[in-house]
Amino acid sequence: MGFGPRVQETENRLYLAAETYRHALQLFGDYPLPFACEAYLGLARICYEWNDLYAAEQHGQQSLRLAQQWDRVIDRFIVCEVFLARLKLARGDEAGAAAMLVEAEQSVRQHNFVHRIPEVAAAQVLVLLRQGDLAAAAHLAQTHLLPISQVRVHLAQGDPSAALAVLEPLRQQMEAKGWQDEQLKVMVLQGVALHAHGEKDKAVQLLGEALALAEPEGFIRIFVDEGAPMAQLLLEAATHGMMPDYIGKLLAVFEAEEQPVLAGLAASPGKSEGKSYLPPALPAQPLIEPLSQRELQVLQLIAQGLSNREISERLFLALSTVKGHNRNIFDKLQVASRTEAVACARELGLL
Repeated sequence: MGFGPRVQETENRLYLAAETYRHALQLFGDYPLPFACEAYLGLARICYEWNDLYAAEQHGQQSLRLAQQWDRVIDRFIVCEVFLARLKLARGDEAGAAAMLVEAEQSVRQHNFVHRIPEVAAAQVLVLLRQGDLAAAAHLAQTHLLPISQVRVHLAQGDPSAALAVLEPLRQQMEAKGWQDEQLKVMVLQGVALHAHGEKDKAVQLLGEALALAEPEGFIRIFVDEGAPMAQLLLEAATHGMMPDYIGKLLAVFEAEEQPVLAGLAASPGKSEGKSYLPPALPAQPLIEPLSQRELQVLQLIAQGLSNREISERLFLALSTVKGHNRNIFDKLQVASRTEAVACARELGLL
């Protein structure tokens, strides 16, 4: 029973897989069976892909608790730790992710679960790349013969040609094996690599194919986890009028996470409503306590005359969050009103 939904996942049928996992858990009840452990982990993976990180963590932790109770599924315990480490990384907790992966690696070596080493190493590469340690990431990817990790290292090193050389045969291999989930990952990376290589039209075309496969099943993190290069590629696709609602949804996640999307996003029109997804490049600030990137975004929209509600809609933030940003802006600029804030910001060269 645990096998069926896993196959559905590999076929990118996320909604059906989630339904199957939930049905399986209803049948298992509260018994800590290995099947239940797998079902919770499957739901965690799917919720993560849908960007429901809270539910992903709840399911992941439940799977980990069950795995810890069953000695004979200790390798599932390692898989759970790797998943939760990647979840921490998605939330920006690089140190927490690294620490959890150290524990996972120790467990792997202690119990001699050699088949889990590549899985741990692939997650460690992601952490090292986020930390900017390209040499260590490259060494790990090469040592464990991890092609996807090697591609990400090549891209981080600014060598898209090397990335493309790995990706093309890899895509053919995934297609031959019928691994649709891996094939989609490769397509996403190919799009990023082609864009970095200057082949923008080809990159947009390939991204369009990936989006068409991903949209019906609600994929989000497969794109967002690629960071600013993917945001740029999505913007490029948006200028071609490609899948505006889906691309708008993905770009909104980049904004909500305040990912360091490049300033190229600033001048580009948004989807059907003509919104800009980010304000212009942020200036240096002569303040004792500088405004955050998000506070500068809010300030620039205040200067454009937008109301708090309009700002909340523009930036996809709760109204209370916008009001909180207003208070912080006023405090840092030592002003009492929007008019004073805009005047002060212009004096300081912030607008």
